[in-house]
Amino acid sequence: MTPVTVTIASVEAFAFRVPISAPIKVSFGTFRDRPVVLVRVVDSEGAVGWGEAWCNWPSVGAEHRARLVNDFADRLVGRSFDAPSQAFHLLTKQLEVLVLQTLEVGPIAQAIAGIDIALWDLFARKAGLPLHRYLGGAPCASVPVYATGINPDQPEVFAAARRAEGHRAFKLKTGFGHAQDLRNLQAMRAAIGPDDELSCDANQVLSVDEAIAFVRAVEPLKLAWFEEPIRVDAPTEHWQRLAAASTTPLAGGENLQGAQFDAACSDSVLQVMQPDVTKWGGVTGSIHIARTAVAAGKRYCPHYFGGGVSLLASLHLLAAAGGSGLLEFDCHPNPGREAVVGDLLPVADGCVAVPTGPGLGATPDLAALRRYRTWPL
Repeated sequence: MTPVTVTIASVEAFAFRVPISAPIKVSFGTFRDRPVVLVRVVDSEGAVGWGEAWCNWPSVGAEHRARLVNDFADRLVGRSFDAPSQAFHLLTKQLEVLVLQTLEVGPIAQAIAGIDIALWDLFARKAGLPLHRYLGGAPCASVPVYATGINPDQPEVFAAARRAEGHRAFKLKTGFGHAQDLRNLQAMRAAIGPDDELSCDANQVLSVDEAIAFVRAVEPLKLAWFEEPIRVDAPTEHWQRLAAASTTPLAGGENLQGAQFDAACSDSVLQVMQPDVTKWGGVTGSIHIARTAVAAGKRYCPHYFGGGVSLLASLHLLAAAGGSGLLEFDCHPNPGREAVVGDLLPVADGCVAVPTGPGLGATPDLAALRRYRTWPL
């Protein structure tokens, strides 16, 4: 592969908010719109790469992160890099004091992640390779997916409809009370049959005793994993107690960062690792986590609930890492995703094709998103 050097000419971000007809419920809150922050990096030769920063919460999150990206641009414009990871490490180091000054570890990490994704897209495009191949992955025609964002209100109806569309794996939002969660999972298992993968996500709301009672109750359902059952900062002994009591694999990672991932990959508590490419690390951090997890015998299932750029970045990371993981696949209508992906990822027998175009394999349609833009106006 011919080496690529990039001199950055501009870095800019755009915030969008897409209204939704039906709220999406999770245990800690309700989505009433679908925000997205897109990041565009242009080099001195006019080549373009696209990234995305996590921005789901709080309600002002998208516009705040877009402004952070634009503020950080001055640190990169005019600099030359031989690899995207160089820019990631430079920004991370330069902004360490700002993190301490503001205590905004999340927003700053998410802005860096959006820039990092854009740079990986740009480098891969200039190399003429799909991102997973630029990352050193083997040729990969398709990856398995699972339907996500399934509300607690009659989830079996939603799951059955997605199964008819080609899905073969499903994840339910739980944390709404033991009886309701158990009823919903039982109904979903009946609707999708005994062979499809079924998992659930409590978004950290259970105590360790509640989580132990729950894993014992759902044991006959043979769940693929139980995601974030208790707080990620719960004492280590609580996680170990839960893991020892559970025949269902435990999953997590979307709310970890940095060295926390190395610790999680080296112990046996989490069997499914779920970093979010837009929340911390971008592609640079995620590919390290993915390969470390797979080498440790764990499943790498990248977390995703955003726009189209992050979906494609997660897909390429999974394709590059290999292993037995699945791609999280949001089945709710979202123009912020569709304006990037379009009809590129139809689901067939539980899988989607890996794009073969250079970089991410798609470019955002800013014209289609114009009416949703909230910053800059």
